[in-house]
Amino acid sequence: MRTALDGLRRAGAAGGITVGVVALGALTALVELAFLVLTLPFLGNPNMRASARRLARLEAWRLRLDPSALDALHDREGGRATGYLAARVPAGVLGGLVLFVLVFGAVTAVRMAAAWGRGEPFDRMLPTAPLVAYLSLAGFVALFLVLSGLAGVHALERRLALRLLGPDPTEALERRIAELAESRAGIVAAVDAERRRIERDLHDGLQQRLVGLSMLIGRSLRGRPELLQQAHQEAQQALAELREVAWRAYPSGLDSLGLGEALAGVAERSSVPVTVDCRLDERPPMAVETAAYFVVCEAVTNAAKHAGAALITVEVEREDGAVAVLVRDDGAGGARTSGGGLSGLARRVAALDGRFEVSSPAGGPTVVTAVLPCG
Repeated sequence: MRTALDGLRRAGAAGGITVGVVALGALTALVELAFLVLTLPFLGNPNMRASARRLARLEAWRLRLDPSALDALHDREGGRATGYLAARVPAGVLGGLVLFVLVFGAVTAVRMAAAWGRGEPFDRMLPTAPLVAYLSLAGFVALFLVLSGLAGVHALERRLALRLLGPDPTEALERRIAELAESRAGIVAAVDAERRRIERDLHDGLQQRLVGLSMLIGRSLRGRPELLQQAHQEAQQALAELREVAWRAYPSGLDSLGLGEALAGVAERSSVPVTVDCRLDERPPMAVETAAYFVVCEAVTNAAKHAGAALITVEVEREDGAVAVLVRDDGAGGARTSGGGLSGLARRVAALDGRFEVSSPAGGPTVVTAVLPCG
């Protein structure tokens, strides 16, 4: 019962918003018609075209469209914005006529009910059962048609705005192809950079430690048994470094334990205190989990090694169909996305059509943000 009432309440609110949007569109249509008529001889003037862009931006706000996604609102020539205003005036006037019919019908129904309630005839008609049934049925049908007309006008106006103000389909396709090509090249570069880093970790760290371990064991076999304890410690350290490199290549615990537990492991291995707040009701796709893990891992590593941070905070949560990752540290700041690790993260996030941002003013704090779509 409560679910049904909530659904009706949401439908009523949406209907009220649609009526308000169409009513405002009818008023702006008259303003835009006057603007087009008065400025017709001066439409080539840059100031007039700038005014047309401002009116088009107002329409985008009214229709709850993102102005940044509408190319015509950034077109300095302003010709497309003027064409859109001319095209939407008839739609706005049509919306005004539909609203007039709705208001006229509602006023007539109220007057009829008031007259019959006082026992007086309305338009020389007295209420009878057949007449009331006929008028009620006709009123419901008319109300349905009028409300359908309002929804249709609203949909038509949004379609007009997206078609006339939005990017050209061919240009949008070419832009998407360019973005995909750049993203693919970025993925290849990120993979190569990660392989080089793993090779460097193995060569400069683990390999040297194993060489030293081999020499210690050889010396102990030549009559110096006291070196066995040192060899044992070196073996333990080599094992820890090998485990660290393996986790950096891919965290095996991510598959079985989930993102929250994997990030808890990052916090445990960090030399700087790390607090993790992972609020995910359900597990996101594996590609998103992996990208989120590496964003946190790289940001924590950078803060511990280069920023001199004393505390690192990690927050992971759902945000409008995406996973939002935020890593904040109180270090010295000055981090740049052009750096090797962060640039690789930016390419990894871009490959998932995500957003990656780094805010790191001198003196700190540094905030690394990644938004990863789950669709």
